[in-house]
Amino acid sequence: MESETIVFGGGCFWCTEAVFRMIKGVESVDPGYAGPVHKRSSGPTYEEVSTGMTPYVESARVIYNPDDIAFPELLQVYFESHDPTQQDGQGNDIGPQYRPAVFYTTVRQMDMAEHYIKNLSLKYGETPIATSVEPLVEFYVAEDYHKKYYENHKGASYCQLVIAPKVDKVQAKFKSLLK
Repeated sequence: MESETIVFGGGCFWCTEAVFRMIKGVESVDPGYAGPVHKRSSGPTYEEVSTGMTPYVESARVIYNPDDIAFPELLQVYFESHDPTQQDGQGNDIGPQYRPAVFYTTVRQMDMAEHYIKNLSLKYGETPIATSVEPLVEFYVAEDYHKKYYENHKGASYCQLVIAPKVDKVQAKFKSLLK
């Protein structure tokens, strides 16, 4: 089967990238910005998106092989690695650029993500799920210094305090899905 692409917005793209880099069947992960077509072909910059005044979401583009990992498994990892109830942010990363969103590239992904959220809503009861499901319009790869950020900066405070706990949680909960 051919590789497929899904884009996950789950707060800071460093976290989302680090989580999906460990998952079997994932061929590549790129941090970047999901949103509309940009006026420049190179897309928005980190500085622009960081203001929270653009329509772009810090996201991670995940290219995966459906023969090696099922899309529902990717959804499980995604929903366990972010707070699906937090609107416009994740933890201390606050703003619309950090909002949780699934940017699908196929109708099947859309249907499965919406079904997953419907079932997840039962678990959370009165607390609404803030994670949106939207078609991917455009994805712009982030500047090079963002790529493999966790891998290259494990000693940094943000990596130790924010990313490492998410990585540890996924490693503990999804041992059978790790590379």
